[in-house]
Amino acid sequence: MRSFEGILLVSLGLLICSCQENQPYTTPPPQPTRGVWLTNVVSDAMFSRAQIEAAVERCHQYGFNSIFVVTWNRGYTLYPSDIMEQTFGLRIDPQHQGRDPLQEVIDAARTRGMKVYAWFEFGFAASYQEADGGPLLRQKPRWAARDSAGNIASKNGFQWMNAFDPAVQDFILSLLKEVVSNYDIDGVQGDDRLPALPSIAGYDSLTVAAYRQSHQGASPPRDPFNTEWVDWRAQRLNVFMERLHREVKAVDSTTTISVSPSIFPWSKEQYLQDWPRWVAEGWVDMVCPQIYRYDLDKYRLELKKIMEEQVEPTNHHLIFPGILARVGDYYATDTLLQLFVKENRKYGIEGEVFFYYEALQRNEQFYQNLYF
Repeated sequence: MRSFEGILLVSLGLLICSCQENQPYTTPPPQPTRGVWLTNVVSDAMFSRAQIEAAVERCHQYGFNSIFVVTWNRGYTLYPSDIMEQTFGLRIDPQHQGRDPLQEVIDAARTRGMKVYAWFEFGFAASYQEADGGPLLRQKPRWAARDSAGNIASKNGFQWMNAFDPAVQDFILSLLKEVVSNYDIDGVQGDDRLPALPSIAGYDSLTVAAYRQSHQGASPPRDPFNTEWVDWRAQRLNVFMERLHREVKAVDSTTTISVSPSIFPWSKEQYLQDWPRWVAEGWVDMVCPQIYRYDLDKYRLELKKIMEEQVEPTNHHLIFPGILARVGDYYATDTLLQLFVKENRKYGIEGEVFFYYEALQRNEQFYQNLYF
């Protein structure tokens, strides 16, 4: 009798194993991105390894799983760059000489199971509040973007490189690929300056010549917001975005390509960013649109446009809104932040990215309970 029971048990065991083996393997869904932008401006979080450790630990304790760390700012890298040294003689931001803040953030995040994205904050912007374009355009004035008066294109305090110049494009791409090649990062991120160019720009000799060639010799409109002129330049940035995707993925196919553009269509009208096209074409893996609003109704309106008009439902899983938590002396209240997050959840969005880290210390009660 015991022998028969033994045979029966073995048979049942084999049957169960067989059924399990025949079941298809399914990859668990990825975690939603719950992130914070970490910067070296109006923040001391990145100025020592100990401060980085403390900042990343705070984010971890609050349930964040992603750090978007500034990597390119005011014409400097926040890591030792061979490319910057060879091109400009500037190996790293002088404030961080002798260190590697990017690697320090990676080290702190990895021990806590968190993801790190290299945020190329300045993109095609060369400088901030430096009329001559700062260290980059002082050395390479031909790289400057130009407005209709022939001046260096400057908007909201930022001075710009020419995003249509092949040499400038090669340079920015080389920085992205350098980071992907040399660091254990999860992805790279551009924002409202990558890829982007203010609409007032495009009047440099290279871009004007290209426009004339495709318009039977006609010059670009003097009105920088002329619809056809905006479309023509936005399409040139679309071509660059496709190239960025292709070349970065060629270095490491697992690298997430993220962007954090301004809201559309303002982003296209003002900065030539036709980012819904980037999503539709599959050139980006994550989008953190800057829904930087100061009241719920305006936030709700912009989120509705994104989710119901601008991005197809099949791509909704790529959207993790950027929420403005602090800028200057402004801090969003706990109540307002909670309402923004609640609005995200109505659309099934289970994550967001907060601008920026320093707000966490002001709104501790909100963040402590956000993801728990």
